[in-house]
Amino acid sequence: MTSSSRLDRRSRTAAAPNPADAEGMAPPSRLRIALVLGALIALGPLTIDMYLPALPTITAELETTQAAVQLTLTGTLIGLAAGQLLLGPLSDAFGRRRPLLIGTALHVLASIAIVVAPNVPVLGVLRVLQGLGAAAGAVIALAVVRDLFTGRPAATLLSRLFLVMGVAPVLAPTLGGELLRITSWRGVFVVLALYGAVLVPIVWRSLPETLPPSRRSRPGVRTTLSTYKGLLHDRAFVGLVLVAGLAMAGLFSYVSGATFVYQDQYGLDEQQFGILFGAGAVFLIAATQLNALLLRRFEPRRILVAAIGAGTVAAFVLLALALVGTGLVGVVIPMCAVLFACGLALPNAPALALSRHGRNAGTAAALLGAVQFGVGALVSPLVGLLGNDAVALGLSVSGALVLACIVLAAVVRPWSLGDVDAPDPADATAPAAGQA
Repeated sequence: MTSSSRLDRRSRTAAAPNPADAEGMAPPSRLRIALVLGALIALGPLTIDMYLPALPTITAELETTQAAVQLTLTGTLIGLAAGQLLLGPLSDAFGRRRPLLIGTALHVLASIAIVVAPNVPVLGVLRVLQGLGAAAGAVIALAVVRDLFTGRPAATLLSRLFLVMGVAPVLAPTLGGELLRITSWRGVFVVLALYGAVLVPIVWRSLPETLPPSRRSRPGVRTTLSTYKGLLHDRAFVGLVLVAGLAMAGLFSYVSGATFVYQDQYGLDEQQFGILFGAGAVFLIAATQLNALLLRRFEPRRILVAAIGAGTVAAFVLLALALVGTGLVGVVIPMCAVLFACGLALPNAPALALSRHGRNAGTAAALLGAVQFGVGALVSPLVGLLGNDAVALGLSVSGALVLACIVLAAVVRPWSLGDVDAPDPADATAPAAGQA
């Protein structure tokens, strides 16, 4: 492809009408959209991770086992995965606002109920409901981005949003550790309920509907299944979804296992754990901000390949140093390198995947999010089953990233992907699912 044809393509993409404009609605500012969507996306990671420093305390207070308490984390991830599969298609059929408001309200009610949870089984069920509610922000935020932007602008905005998604899981335990200075683990869920309660009026007032009626799909189970079937027949899309899920699995391995590795194996207290865990946020922040700059010169697929490769190497270093027994430093340094690599990979894999399916952005984002959190749900107890030590963490992280490398090379075949700046043909020529 010549340079002039690439420029023509980019010009057409940049000049593509905003769907809101086409329906006579005022398009929201990019800053406002970024702030509101960032706040919504943060709800999921905060829900998952703020209580992590209290896991040993919950284990003792509810008189249960570490593995049982870790399953409450798995329950939240299952809720997030299932909720996205449900709410994504609903947002394609009924618009973005209604499912978003209902889901966030469910999260608030579940958080309040957890405050009085009497035992681990009840806590686990309520955490599933909490995850279902938080799924609304996770999936619909990505769909809103795809409603309003394509090509590199979409990838750049996703970098900003994945800054929140990447940093929040690392900062949340730090915040949780500080909250535990003044309250119990139940107080952490009071704070989560208040956060969700604040989001509802913000969404109501600040986030306009970005999917006009003319672009909505026909509601119904048949339409939803047909759309999912079409997505699953796109080999590159499926591969990119799996790569994103496996990169997230590496992050969730750290999130799930670090509290026991740092506190039980290396003797840190809750506050020390929170501070050290939060230090990893620096590397995620640096990677996501660097990604936005790199996108000015490099295609997302090239950044994705480099990030997954570098992350895999760092994960093997982590495993080797854990086997040798070099101590806490031998875990922290390579783990920070893994976090940096994930910070580069996580925005680009979804951007490439969603660029292929703008017509059904909600359903595509649902499948993407469900796989990410579903893989995370499978991985979360793995570190505990392997022993809850540094070796178990290294095995889990390196295994996830090795699989990501294999999928990237064998399924995605990034060298065969088209230009991310090219408009999605489906947006212009193909009818919405259920409207054919």
